[in-house]
Amino acid sequence: MAKSSGLKAMAAEAAPGQSTRVVARAPVVPNPGEAVPCPFCGASATASQPFCPHCGRRLTAPGSGPTCARCGSPVGLANKFCATCGASVAETGTSRRVGSGATRAGGAITLVLLDDLGAPVQRFERKSPDTTIGRQDGDIRFPEDVFLSPLHAKISWEKDTLVVRDLGSRNGTWVFLEGPHRLVDGDLLLIGSQVIRFRRLGYPGPHPPDADATKRMGSLSPSADIASLTQLRSDGSARDVIQLSPGRDVSIGRESGDWTFPYDPSMSARHALVRSEDADFVVVDANSRNGVAIAARGDVALGPNSRVLVGDKLLRIRSRREDLSRLLDRIRRRCAVLPQ
Repeated sequence: MAKSSGLKAMAAEAAPGQSTRVVARAPVVPNPGEAVPCPFCGASATASQPFCPHCGRRLTAPGSGPTCARCGSPVGLANKFCATCGASVAETGTSRRVGSGATRAGGAITLVLLDDLGAPVQRFERKSPDTTIGRQDGDIRFPEDVFLSPLHAKISWEKDTLVVRDLGSRNGTWVFLEGPHRLVDGDLLLIGSQVIRFRRLGYPGPHPPDADATKRMGSLSPSADIASLTQLRSDGSARDVIQLSPGRDVSIGRESGDWTFPYDPSMSARHALVRSEDADFVVVDANSRNGVAIAARGDVALGPNSRVLVGDKLLRIRSRREDLSRLLDRIRRRCAVLPQ
């Protein structure tokens, strides 16, 4: 990426030297030796252990459990339809797709650490079907990254699909879009260094008739706002808001567009487009330099070259096809220098 990630800008207002903050909760704490059901596979697990011994998924992270593939809301194991959006829950724990989907290659996972310009810096070869990333714990650790939680994210093979899951981190796990993405309520977007939240408002009901037949003053176009985009500060509070209505596209950029951020050097002049499609809204990267990312909710499917941002570290999935292509290139180069 040309500039530092948006998470650096988000933490600019934080207190100096402050490590990852964990929001205090008051859940009912089970007996450490008590058997609890896994929210994913339903098998018995131990309350004192963070992962299920049967399916390997995290039990204690906020939002753990199967999620709706359409809106990302939690769904029960016995649910046939999502209670939030009404979508059919055909299979428990179905992943939302952002990439085209990587094909399994012996259960191995290869990650490449990229610098600010997108050049490879370090390569991580993982032979197991899953790997965790964190600042203090995990298979891959970046102890110097203050934006990374102690245990931040997990990348794993789930039924021949490579997925990433956020493990309740403070700053989230971001997957860069590889094509148009249909927004659902609660989605968080990273555009430049701006974190933007998409919310559904619903259709307003009809206005009651006026008793004295006096017409109301005010704008009649657009007739209804059914969604909104909200700029979030580093403390999570709202700043600027732009309303979305059917038939209205909204372009976002540093210099041009309906919503501009002239103070954000990591945003392109024209960065992204939120397109209206009937009653839905689709976000599209407008050939920006740094791309558009979405915060992972539940399992998010990854493609063979997907980019994932954890803390301040940008990682790229390395595909087996790319490795074979590089090997063939080396063979061709060697054959070219051999005497005839």
